[in-house]
Amino acid sequence: MNDYPLRPRHATPGRAAVNNPDIRFDRFHLQAVDDGWGDVDAAPVLRTQTTDETPRTIISRNTSPDLSFDRSINPYRGCEHGCIYCFARPSHAYLGLSPGLDFETRLIARPDAPAVLARELRAPSYKPKMIAIGTNTDAYQPIERDRGIMRGILQVLQDFRHPVGIVTKGCLIERDIDILAPMAADGLVRVGVSVTTLDPHISRAMEPRVPAPAARLRTIRRLVAAGIPVRVMVSPIIPALTDHELEAILVAAKEAGATAASSIVLRLPREVSGLFRDWLECTFPDRAARIMGRVRELHGGRDYDPAFGKRMRGEGPWAALMRRRFKVCTEKIGLANDLPPLRTDLFRRPPQSGDQLSLL
Repeated sequence: MNDYPLRPRHATPGRAAVNNPDIRFDRFHLQAVDDGWGDVDAAPVLRTQTTDETPRTIISRNTSPDLSFDRSINPYRGCEHGCIYCFARPSHAYLGLSPGLDFETRLIARPDAPAVLARELRAPSYKPKMIAIGTNTDAYQPIERDRGIMRGILQVLQDFRHPVGIVTKGCLIERDIDILAPMAADGLVRVGVSVTTLDPHISRAMEPRVPAPAARLRTIRRLVAAGIPVRVMVSPIIPALTDHELEAILVAAKEAGATAASSIVLRLPREVSGLFRDWLECTFPDRAARIMGRVRELHGGRDYDPAFGKRMRGEGPWAALMRRRFKVCTEKIGLANDLPPLRTDLFRRPPQSGDQLSLL
């Protein structure tokens, strides 16, 4: 029994969420009712819809003690990759859209992001620090192939010689090696590639529009060959589903050329908890109870504990065991490293039309 009202359920191929939970800010709720005239579980084709947004600012700030960065950029809201475990899903409710299927199918693009970014970087008060991209929604999701917003952002960052850290599951990042490689040579870029499983069937089920695990490993290899430092991110680790693959993923990433690694346990904030449970019941009914039981062990008996210091690490014996396994494996195979810090001393504001020329 779900603990939130459901919109009509859709088991649409290529989408992970099986429903659209109501938007928590709405006064009204929708509920599927079988009136006898059709199949309430029918699977309509859900095409991706995109709306453009013109942001006043593009750099988001945070003060979270769990994060290693204080600023980030999101070229898109929502993500067509459709990872069922995505902790960014609840952010769609602030747009009046559901964190369920809407998050995967109703996207917001920000085509003016490069121009807005250039304006923000030109502000006399701006002080450079690494900008993180892809920490909420993936900048290299399928829509980027046509829109090219992320590429425009990278061109601005290159012009300003500004450091950037990128997190992605998308192989489309290979398109931008011509920008990333020169930036990496100057110590201005590093990349984290997320590999959650090596099993293509599990991957297709829980992250339906993400490139296959083997393709992501090839992307690591190609980025490294271009001189771009890469960290493999075994995130999230899902107990009783993908946790047994931890060492195998780390070894495969090392063989592909990754020089560092990180991991985070499964997080299920707000609506993600119900969406994930529904997905488990539909996709892995034989182990759903076991998985959720272990998840609650990680988070003090709840589906999720949002406390800083706990939400990404978990607590209890299983969490401690996973940290130990990660430490032993990374030290053994040579992934227990930190990527070198990115440079900020190269930052400059490139001249533009109308600027007064320097006398020196």
